[in-house]
Amino acid sequence: MNTPDPIREPAPGACRTDEHVLHRRLFLKGLAGGAASVASFSGLFQNPGFAADVKRAQKRCILLWLCGAPSQFETWDPKPGRPSSGPFGSIPTAIPGIHFSSLMPRCASIADRLNIVRSMKTAQTEHLQAITLLQRGNPERAGFTRPTLGSSISHALGQLDSPIPNFVFIDPIPGGNEFETFKAGNWAGWLGSEHAPVRVGGDYTRLIAQAAETIPTHDRESRETLRRFLTAKFERDRQSSVARSQNAAFERMRGMSASADLFDLNKLPAADRERYGPGSFAQHTLMARNLVEHGAPFVMVANGMNWDNHVFQHEIHQMLVPELDRVLHNLIQDLEDRRMLDSTLVVAMGEFGRTPWLNTSRGRDHYPNAWSMMMTGCGLKRGVVTGATDADGVDVIEKPYNEQNLFATIFTALGLDPHAEYDLPGMPTFHRVENHAEPIRELLA
Repeated sequence: MNTPDPIREPAPGACRTDEHVLHRRLFLKGLAGGAASVASFSGLFQNPGFAADVKRAQKRCILLWLCGAPSQFETWDPKPGRPSSGPFGSIPTAIPGIHFSSLMPRCASIADRLNIVRSMKTAQTEHLQAITLLQRGNPERAGFTRPTLGSSISHALGQLDSPIPNFVFIDPIPGGNEFETFKAGNWAGWLGSEHAPVRVGGDYTRLIAQAAETIPTHDRESRETLRRFLTAKFERDRQSSVARSQNAAFERMRGMSASADLFDLNKLPAADRERYGPGSFAQHTLMARNLVEHGAPFVMVANGMNWDNHVFQHEIHQMLVPELDRVLHNLIQDLEDRRMLDSTLVVAMGEFGRTPWLNTSRGRDHYPNAWSMMMTGCGLKRGVVTGATDADGVDVIEKPYNEQNLFATIFTALGLDPHAEYDLPGMPTFHRVENHAEPIRELLA
């Protein structure tokens, strides 16, 4: 049974941004019209230069999820000399007049290639609710589960027949951390399980390679052909959503087995692994770079709950921020060197910020009222710092933005209509971003 596309098509004659991008399925459909067409185009894809240009033109997104929420004061919005400041001070950046925390010298040196939003203002103060809000981009609506950002991008930019998973979630705690959002929840919502993430990290990453080696290739292909025939018939005859979900899970595992080498960091140059650093977050970010380089549309890298510093804020950030600084610098530089930054959106954020004051345990608590995040790459200007907080970072005083503005910016940068309507028979009207929320225009190229 063919399932309808959940995004409603625009009216005839209306312009849609993604129609200006070569759509692989439509392209292949056109080639199916005749052998002459196939012959005429096959030479193009055998040309290494043309193939490389096509790969670079594909749009991708890497989300570095700083779970637990870093402090804006020790990263992007320092307040030197103020009561809210930590002990680290600030340093000038490649953008005249803009300072970052002194813990981020590498990012300061490439600030003209980054964009910083210093005026995020959201509503949720607890991790579970805030993660849900910042992963799905809109407030919850009782009785309905929205797709997460990764699932939405998988649906919009991915290919279900791709050997590389369309949504990869790399997590140092693949069994799920203490928050239900990062356990086996319904990430894809109404888009269906084929757009749920493939989760790797820890022992799970080694299982990919083991699955690829257990059964000989010819035997595995024969078994897979029989399985697809029988399960497709069952799904079609019974119109079973359970069978559809099971089939989608098999397809994702098949893709992972076919692309197992991409998840093996030992296949990458030792110099790259050393540059990024030994930590799991650093190595997983390198893996994300490798995955998008080979065509994965969306990769999310999480770092556990390391940033939730309710105690010894300054001591722990003194360890964490330099790693983030090094990882971001290397990732941006690598994407530029590979001519991929113009087609790859990089986002680094947590679920909120930290308080301008310290608690009795010398930690900073949760603070959604005024916080910062970074994004750069595909479809964005470079070297823009937008929004501002007051002298102590207590509140936003210029250009407040919420999760809907952020998601509208991400979708627009990727060439997607942020206000496209989902076609969901029998359900209320939903859009990628609700309330006609505007993107952050200062960032858009």
